[in-house]
Amino acid sequence: MRGTGLAGLLAGGCLVVCAACAVASGTSNGAPAPGAWPKSTRAGASPGAGMPAGRATPEACAVTDKLIPTCGAWWGIASDVSPGRGSLRATEVAERRMGRRADIVHVYHRGAELFPTPQEREVARGPRLLLINWRPAPERTWAQIARGAVDDRIDRLADHIVRTFPGRFFLTIHHEPESEVRRGAGYSATDYVAMYRHVVTRLRGRGVRNAVTVMTYGGALDWVSKPWFDRLYPGDDVVDWVAFDPYADNRVSDFAGLVNRTRRDNPGWPGFYQWLQQRFPAKPIMLAEWGVFERPRVPRYKRDFFASVKRQIGDYPQIKAMVYFDSPLAPRGDTRFDTTPGAGKAFSRLARIPRFTATPVPPA
Repeated sequence: MRGTGLAGLLAGGCLVVCAACAVASGTSNGAPAPGAWPKSTRAGASPGAGMPAGRATPEACAVTDKLIPTCGAWWGIASDVSPGRGSLRATEVAERRMGRRADIVHVYHRGAELFPTPQEREVARGPRLLLINWRPAPERTWAQIARGAVDDRIDRLADHIVRTFPGRFFLTIHHEPESEVRRGAGYSATDYVAMYRHVVTRLRGRGVRNAVTVMTYGGALDWVSKPWFDRLYPGDDVVDWVAFDPYADNRVSDFAGLVNRTRRDNPGWPGFYQWLQQRFPAKPIMLAEWGVFERPRVPRYKRDFFASVKRQIGDYPQIKAMVYFDSPLAPRGDTRFDTTPGAGKAFSRLARIPRFTATPVPPA
């Protein structure tokens, strides 16, 4: 990472003190007990309250105004929400299974749905951070959205957020666009950029200042050599974090292979993490979804894979959040982390390492 990159952003960002970097005792995820948070992190406190102006003390972990943890990385979950089980219940079940509270909960919305929902607001009071994934108008092209076709929908959502949810949250707009890019018909890379920029600027114009924006790439290598690939990025002024969604299958043996997979037919591709690091040295990187597919013929695959994350995560300092996609019905298989006892134990051990417990989530 370049010296003027993410480290500089963390040092110069607006900080909110959370806790000492040492893992607090008595909680499963290193967070202080309820009510034990420093006053400077409570709702209404000004950023940086209780700190020397312009810097954090070396022994303190903090959260910047862009929700970047200065110590370690956030640990998150995207739980399977089945009929009759809302987001709060699904989150609590997943947390019991992995033995700690999630820092981030990933939820999904489409079209005219208003968010955060009442249940999602309860999730946030955990305290947890919401990562809200929104496709503004699946029935419209990107070009149509950029020209204002659903401005009334965007405005209603903005008014809802301003009225009901003052806390900060992550917001990704139409994730994984690569597979939808095509010539004409309003789905070019230029159309995607225009759509993303239009949605973000209109939300901000209606008073939504608490959304930390995320640009989420799919991460599949089929598209990285396309001439339009590098033109998908909407711009630093509307993107706070960059993310991708890698999944481990029989072509991937460990975490390094997951985040930096290469292809023989594209020798110039350095791997997705390395490309993001080179392209966006000052942006935090999120694994907005990651998962490990079941391999029935290799029953220890998930266990060994989670152990590799524990060994190798230190090699990827720009990853500041990892959100596991936990579902028996993922598009290409079962990604539940505890399909075998060994896998479940390895995942729980991973979730509790200092990298993922150092900075507690400030209260919503």
